[in-house]
Amino acid sequence: MQSRRQFLATTSGAAALAIAGIPRQARAAGAVSYWHHFTSQTEMAGLADVAALFEAASGATVSSEGIPNAQYMSKVTTASVAGGLPETLMVTSERLPDIAALGAIAAVTDRIDDWAHKDNFTADAWDGISLEGEAYGVPAFSFVNWVYYRKDWFDELNLKVPDTYEEFQEVAIALSDPSKGRYGFGLRGGDGGQNYLLDVLESYGALNYADGKATLDTDAARAAMGWYAGLATEHNAVPPSAANDSYRQMMEGFKTGQTGMIWHHTGSLIELSEAMEEGQIGTMMRPAGPAARIARVNYLYNSISGKGDMDAAWDWISFWAEPDAAIALLEATGYFPATSAVASDPRITGNDIYTAALETLKIGVGSPKIVGFSGWLSGTVLSEFQKILVGTSNVEDAVDRMARELDKEMR
Repeated sequence: MQSRRQFLATTSGAAALAIAGIPRQARAAGAVSYWHHFTSQTEMAGLADVAALFEAASGATVSSEGIPNAQYMSKVTTASVAGGLPETLMVTSERLPDIAALGAIAAVTDRIDDWAHKDNFTADAWDGISLEGEAYGVPAFSFVNWVYYRKDWFDELNLKVPDTYEEFQEVAIALSDPSKGRYGFGLRGGDGGQNYLLDVLESYGALNYADGKATLDTDAARAAMGWYAGLATEHNAVPPSAANDSYRQMMEGFKTGQTGMIWHHTGSLIELSEAMEEGQIGTMMRPAGPAARIARVNYLYNSISGKGDMDAAWDWISFWAEPDAAIALLEATGYFPATSAVASDPRITGNDIYTAALETLKIGVGSPKIVGFSGWLSGTVLSEFQKILVGTSNVEDAVDRMARELDKEMR
């Protein structure tokens, strides 16, 4: 097995991280309080690396508190009422409206407008942290969707990296040998699988968005669901447990040699690289569907509460965009830099493992922000897909129910 730094070492042999070239601030050193929902060892290591670089560059320290994701909103809500908010806090785009409504974060539009890094972020990145023309934070890092594959399996069978859904299906079949417990694709049909179903539906042009609503093209949806479910029901190219497999089962299947390809994002790179041998893992872009190549690029943000030292708080949340800070986080966690300036750093462009992520950044899209849509995906689409996988429903009936339930949600 390799350490994360061995695996992520650039092909150009770049030197170890240097301290970011940010002048030490003239103000007195102090501690910036920060709430986040990091939990894993790799996340905590990445946060410690960024905080250490920040201290070296600014003279200020970071006093951080980790709060489990499931409890995060409850704690922010309580602190907003009781007056116990930190100076800075982590924010996801889906939570932005609620956190802003609590008055827990302050607009930083003016600071961003004067910030040298502003134009290094895409419009989509700013959209996720903006409400009614005001920006309430800074993108900290991104999750870039891609595909992991077993390079050694591909080499054994002389297979080429697939570029389309049709080619992906062919490769998944070729990699599969059920008699040996080996399957081409680790399909996630359990919790979280609705996000992959969204990708497949959009890749077939089955979903259309307008005026804050979504509509379903049933013919395209049948083709999409048929292709995806067919990997299991027709081609036996996914594990028999796929209908219930969520993140952990999908990851373990790939690490233990049960599956040859999985869909996920850059955030799982460290876990996989540390568990597997050198030369086993490759990465590629998500394949192109009949209508579009769909891959998500989603961002996580840091914001200011408006309490305490506003200048120190801004220094901390803006520091995450500095190249050394962003790459330190990447090396610890696999979380990809949020800015184009860092993505073009030789420490990234010189490493082939990131090529697929860099290409995806050019075409990646965010998730739809439509009231009731996420509930439809998880409550109806995933459920109907699972029924197809276990043989209690078929594609036609599943899509009919999906269409009816979406119509109800969009009224």
